[in-house]
Amino acid sequence: MTRHLGLTTLLVASLAAMPVLSSPAGAQSSSSSRPQASTPSSSVSRPQASARQHRVVIQVSENDPRIMNLALNNAENLKSFYEQTGEAVQIEIVAYGPGLNMVRSDTSPVKDRLAAILGRPQAITVSGCGNTLNNQSKNEGKELTLLPEAQLVPTGIGRIVQLQEQGWTYVRP
Repeated sequence: MTRHLGLTTLLVASLAAMPVLSSPAGAQSSSSSRPQASTPSSSVSRPQASARQHRVVIQVSENDPRIMNLALNNAENLKSFYEQTGEAVQIEIVAYGPGLNMVRSDTSPVKDRLAAILGRPQAITVSGCGNTLNNQSKNEGKELTLLPEAQLVPTGIGRIVQLQEQGWTYVRP
């Protein structure tokens, strides 16, 4: 009797495992009873490229015109790239610490380039750190200002963190 139960158990187990062990060719021939996974087709509408919005914050914290020019190159290249793809982009360059000299009205070695870039309507803005400006003003014993194209933010690093928390992409050249 135990031998008979062993064979019965083996037979039931074999039958239960049959769908799992069936070949893919056999499964495809009876596919009308099973739902098939859908695959994307060319008739599926895709979102318009213009629906994408890119936001990039670029840090400048060194008193080096090469770094600032690289940041400006990055900004202009990104703007051009996304214009060609039909996607929108916002770019903010944030200068603080020693990098604030790049956007100060009395020390900027790139003021002409900044005026040319920021003087035309586009998605690039420049911010300067208020904390750094105040400290530099105290240390130099005079009131300092930023270039007219730059906006003053309370703290440069705080501005970068704020933008990153809003989903902006961070770049440091």
